[in-house]
Amino acid sequence: MRSRFSEIVQTLPAAQRYWVAYSGGRDSHVLLHALAALRDELPGRLCAIHVNHGLSVDAPRWVVHCRRICRQLHVPLEVLDVNARPARGESPEAAARRARYAAFSGLLGDDDCLLTAHHQDDQAETLLLQLLRGSGPHGLAAMPLRSRLGTAWHVRPLLDFPRSALAAYAREAALEWVEDESNFDTGIRRNFLRHQVFPMLETLWPACAKTLSRSARHCAEAAELLDALARQDLKEIAAEEGASRLGIEPLLRLAPARRHNVLRYWLRSLGLPLPRTAHLQRIEEDLLTAAPHREPQVCWEGVELRRYRGWLHVLRPQAVFDKSIVLSWDLHSPLALPGGNGSLRAHPVEGEGLARRHCRQGVTVRYRRGGERCRLADGHHHPLKKLLQEEGVPPWERARLPLVFLEDELVAVGDIWLSPLYRAAAGEPGWRIEWQR
Repeated sequence: MRSRFSEIVQTLPAAQRYWVAYSGGRDSHVLLHALAALRDELPGRLCAIHVNHGLSVDAPRWVVHCRRICRQLHVPLEVLDVNARPARGESPEAAARRARYAAFSGLLGDDDCLLTAHHQDDQAETLLLQLLRGSGPHGLAAMPLRSRLGTAWHVRPLLDFPRSALAAYAREAALEWVEDESNFDTGIRRNFLRHQVFPMLETLWPACAKTLSRSARHCAEAAELLDALARQDLKEIAAEEGASRLGIEPLLRLAPARRHNVLRYWLRSLGLPLPRTAHLQRIEEDLLTAAPHREPQVCWEGVELRRYRGWLHVLRPQAVFDKSIVLSWDLHSPLALPGGNGSLRAHPVEGEGLARRHCRQGVTVRYRRGGERCRLADGHHHPLKKLLQEEGVPPWERARLPLVFLEDELVAVGDIWLSPLYRAAAGEPGWRIEWQR
């Protein structure tokens, strides 16, 4: 195993700093010890991170242990204290992982690389857990060897090594480590698999961890092919790259499996939670095949999908705010809008925008209450509702549009409409309003 570490080092991405996630346990100690012996071969500096979750009474002792080992190995150590209390409906394990990786992301720089000690048996456990959750190829791909963590790299260099190989290395090197008592709690599903299920499987399939890890690699290859196909399909049905809407007609031309594949990829590329099978079924029945005049929606935690005028729109659930609020704005500085609606900015221009002579005392910003009217070039008033329909503004956005008033006169609607009666003439100073959503 020692001889293979030099080969592993050669495959690591170039980085200024290599951070070993060091828990104080055996596996991460093996990784840290092996890399410390090869630090001269690393193109960057070797460091260690210990995340103190504060969940165990032994946590302070683990911190002391990690500091002592890192001093012995002459490896600088960063100790990060986190709040790992679970949110409502979140398991303690998921909360600890979320807090841990948030801490990693906050520390790592653009040219850094995080190294974690996940090994072959961990990979097999992850695959089996994902199978039991009914995951598809992306979930069954389990843990990738290399991935991005924000702008840094995350590498798992031990994925090809079984737990037994790490144990042998630790014995030969006379390493000391700490044991987290929660690792033996079989009420935790991963521990149940590790201590109850895998020993039984290994009586008939001694190499089951290696075999399952190989299956995970096959699934990872299949997932790559599915993503390549989704990228190809997305070019045909998205409004533009990174768009938050898809064309329904071209989407319906795809076979259902291919349609579901591109929907998952699209949402994943936007950093949104993925739909379950039941959600996909509702998207098929309630959204994609709905009558054109209907405006249905399908929601799950963190996501809203809506249909409007031949487009499938995705948005995050929006915060509730007081729509009766009236905000004063001098136009010289940005105006923060309530309810996560972004901000308004006014840029000084000439010959366009809202004429400055009209707004020396500033303006007010309000939200729709119903019955608003806007004055057109001929002086006649026009219902705001009809204007928004003509502009193709989706219904769910209309209540969140910032309306700019001069006294009781509506002169601008966000940055999509400006009253021609208040527009700056040629050469006249004006304000160009920008709504930063």
